[in-house]
Amino acid sequence: MSAEPKHQTDVIPEWKREEVDALAALIERYESIGVVNIAGIPSKQLQQMRRDLHGSAELRVSRNTLISRALDESDGGFEELTDLVSGQVGLIGTNDNPFGLYKELEASKTPAPINPGEVAPNDIVIPEGDTGIDPGPFVGELQQVGANARIDSGSIQVLEDSTVLDAGEEVSAQLANVLNELGIEPKEVGLDLQGVYSEGVFFEPEELAIDVEEYRADVQAAVAAGRNLSVNAVYPTARTADALVSKASNEARSLGLFAAIESPDIADDLVSKADAQMRALAAAIDDEEALPEELRGVDAPTATEPAESDEESQDEAEAEAEAEDESDADDTDDDDDGGAEGLGAMFG
Repeated sequence: MSAEPKHQTDVIPEWKREEVDALAALIERYESIGVVNIAGIPSKQLQQMRRDLHGSAELRVSRNTLISRALDESDGGFEELTDLVSGQVGLIGTNDNPFGLYKELEASKTPAPINPGEVAPNDIVIPEGDTGIDPGPFVGELQQVGANARIDSGSIQVLEDSTVLDAGEEVSAQLANVLNELGIEPKEVGLDLQGVYSEGVFFEPEELAIDVEEYRADVQAAVAAGRNLSVNAVYPTARTADALVSKASNEARSLGLFAAIESPDIADDLVSKADAQMRALAAAIDDEEALPEELRGVDAPTATEPAESDEESQDEAEAEAEAEDESDADDTDDDDDGGAEGLGAMFG
């Protein structure tokens, strides 16, 4: 008689449930949640990074299965983040925006030696110059890894910048020893942000790696172009109303002068225009008495305000708009913590 099969139910250890609850609490506590790669970071440096983040972000390292479970059980829809939970990773939460978090993590990275078997993150170059190392077998080691070196003036010299390994290639034990002897630290150690989920939007690192100053300049240029478009299209807004009124006033004045419309506002200009036309006509006539006697030797009257063409009026309005833009930009720079809250809040 065969024994009946036994059905066993997997029992989740208490510590695992507590860890998932702690991860879920972190996800619930912060507006932005990200996954960071911690591979290759020594434990001591990782603890220091965690302390440095205190007050701006919280890092929690756990088993990948528990991180994935916490993300799956959350209501935020973190499917994209769950896909990133692979290898040595941790979960990071912050109330800062993703751009500010990325900027902070990149700024916190520090140079570090590279170990044998690691992949070069970029081209490794031994720079030209005196190594400060006394003549000996080390010159042969330099030459073997590809550096142009020789003994000169009582020490080992590298004669030119020498690329000894291309990005993406594996570091040999010999090269790692040479770099360590020279004090060259070709890699950066820090938290690599793999992705961030914030306010229903998933951000990849490439989307967060932007030049803030260039972005700010682009926004300011767009604002200036928009103001000029508003003026040229005669589309009134609170920011362009003054420029449009000035432009319309100048155009009306020019029209009044061109059509010789009698108006108290342009009477002086009309008189000046008529006097100028009369003097020009008198000068064209070969007759000393062409100009009335009372005007001979008398300077032509000046208008209270020079007449302008339509094109000049438009240029003036645009110049006023651009001047206001520059003033606004200065105000923004002087008030980064207040008036510039838009870009400041976005980029940290």
